[in-house]
Amino acid sequence: MLTIITIVAISAAITVGLAANRRRHRRTPAGGEEASVTDLISPLQTLSVLLVAFVIVVAAESYGTASQAAWDEAHRVDQLYEEADYSPEPQREGLQAAAVCYTRAILAYEWPDMEHSRRMAPEASVWSSDFRRHFKELAHKDADTFQLLVEADDERSAARQTRLSQASPAIPAVIYWFMVVALVATIGAFAFGLPRASTASHIVLLCTLAALFTGSLILIEDIDQPYSGFIRVTSKAMQDTADDIGEDFAKDHPGRSLPCDARGNRTRA
Repeated sequence: MLTIITIVAISAAITVGLAANRRRHRRTPAGGEEASVTDLISPLQTLSVLLVAFVIVVAAESYGTASQAAWDEAHRVDQLYEEADYSPEPQREGLQAAAVCYTRAILAYEWPDMEHSRRMAPEASVWSSDFRRHFKELAHKDADTFQLLVEADDERSAARQTRLSQASPAIPAVIYWFMVVALVATIGAFAFGLPRASTASHIVLLCTLAALFTGSLILIEDIDQPYSGFIRVTSKAMQDTADDIGEDFAKDHPGRSLPCDARGNRTRA
């Protein structure tokens, strides 16, 4: 919806600006002074360019943080699985099974719903609770892996929270719309300031500038929603981890079934 409104607004700016330009030239005698129009457009152009640059940087930083958080979470789950390999039984199998089920639940429930609810899916949280239950049992056994596992889980939890928080747009709506207004005014001013003897090349350059500004706005809107849109952070890192540790569990515990189904729903205690 924002994309459509943006395109319509820029197109309207060109139309209104050109219409005002024709009206101005009809009222201005040939050879009249036009430099003042350019002088007025220059600061508006500077403001628009600086505003676009600032917003792109903010959106790109948010996108980068979201991408890093998604990778960090997947990596920490994989790390937790590997470190659990040095724990005594039955905690070893319990932790590794919970890690596999956690990734499945994240992929099946939390990731698809993240753009709308931005909440922790209980289907996945039940497995992170299992982690802590096994940690308590390891603490009573004074296991050497206890501290390493707790640290890995803390980092996983922090990455998960960051991933969810980055699902919200980093750019407030008021800033985005202020930028749209500034760019619309800039395009309209350029159209209004075209010389009396404007040629097709002037119109082409104006349309090119409008297209670049429109593309910038569409790009900003897209990357400011890091988990949806054309340029988005995918669940590939978590999917790779799920596949990897799922295969490892089958090798490490032959004949043992996971306590969850393919979507991470608990099937047994």
